[in-house]
Parts: sequence; structure tokens; C-alpha cells
Amino acid sequence: MRNDILNSTILFILLSLLSIGCESAEDIVIATENEEMPSMNYLALGDSYTIGQGVPMSDRWPIQLSQQLVQNDFALEKVDFIAQTGWTTSNLLNAIENTNLDLTNYQLVSLLIGVNNQYQGKPFSLYEAEFDLLLKKAIEIAGEKEKVFAVSIPDYGTTPFGGNNSESIAREIDQYNAYAKQKCDEQNIPFIDITPISRQLGDSPGALAADNLHPSGSQYAQWVEEALPAVLEILNK
Repeated sequence: MRNDILNSTILFILLSLLSIGCESAEDIVIATENEEMPSMNYLALGDSYTIGQGVPMSDRWPIQLSQQLVQNDFALEKVDFIAQTGWTTSNLLNAIENTNLDLTNYQLVSLLIGVNNQYQGKPFSLYEAEFDLLLKKAIEIAGEKEKVFAVSIPDYGTTPFGGNNSESIAREIDQYNAYAKQKCDEQNIPFIDITPISRQLGDSPGALAADNLHPSGSQYAQWVEEALPAVLEILNK
């Protein structure tokens, strides 16, 4: 019992660092020599999974994706983040409203959010309402829905910190992902389902960052492999 309480406390700390710093909005320049295509800026919206808690900046999946886009001859100029460990949908909405970034200058936007709503026991109806708003915000920022994609929530119940409640976590994560996919499908927005990857890898060697909760760079690389075809397709439209 004491170990369960300790694990829950550690998990809460890792997922709920809401007051440390504000948004992460690094202006990360991606080198490209493609002069035939207009330069493109990418904004990644999310939480710890987007900001890459526990891994180097270069291992974050949006950065790895950006590098793949450059290798596929897209002229990607920079990547910005509005993401923070512990953020719920409410936190992300508030951060978007108060950002210092120029939100009129992005041609690709991704959205991955919801795990902290689930972990903190927020009403599912809140997620439904705010995910809709966030998807609308993402479309507004990108200028058109064809330049937006969403990513599913990974299943942290397969990690050492969620193992004692894995079935309940999996069931609730599936509920969140099903709703997000439905809303994306309604607007023909790609929904990248990386949850099976997180479940297949679990806590196998190399799958997790040093905190044994968040994905490692190599797991994020598999997310990018899953996402790349869909992202290339939307950028080629």
C-alpha cells in the first residue's frame, strides 16, 4: 500500500507541474536548403508528451518529425511549442489565449492533449467541450483544417507508474481517444493513433525516458514513423 501511495505521488508530481514556468515556445530553426518551396512554420500544441518531458530537445517527436519533413524536401523554417508538463485542455486553451507568439504565421499545427484531464479526474464533458475548442483554435492558427493533425494519447498504464491501475487507465484513455478521433474524422483531419505503439512497447528496454513514465526518444521516433505518411499527404495537398 505504501508503495502504491508513493508511486501515485510521484506520478502526480510528474504530470502536474502546472506552475513551473509558462508555455514553452522555443524558436527552433530547422535548416533546409530547399529554395523552390515557400518556407513553412510548425506549431505543436500539447502537454508533456509534446514538450518531450525527460528527453533532449532533439528527441521530441515534433522535432524529429520536422527533421523528416526537411529530408522529404519541405522548406521548414522553425518549430514553436505551446506545451507544458501537466497541462490539461483548460491550461492549453489559456496558454494559447495569452501567448506572445504571432499565431498568424503557421502553416502546420499539431494537437495532442488530454492525459492530464484523465489523470486528474476532470469531467469527461469538459474534455469534450474543450477539445472541440482546441481543434477549432488549431484550424484558425493554421488557416485551414487541411494543415492540422491530431495525435492520440499514449497509454501510461503500461508504465511502472500506471501498472497498478492499468485496466482502468486503458479504458479511459480509449474513451478520450475515441472522442478525439470522432471529431477529427468529422472534419477529415488526420488522427494519428500512436496508442498501440505505447502499449506494444510498454516498459520494455529503451521505451521510456529516465523517469520511467514518459516515452523515450526512440519511442517518439516510432510515433513519427506512424505520423509521417499522413503529414506528408496533408502538406502535398
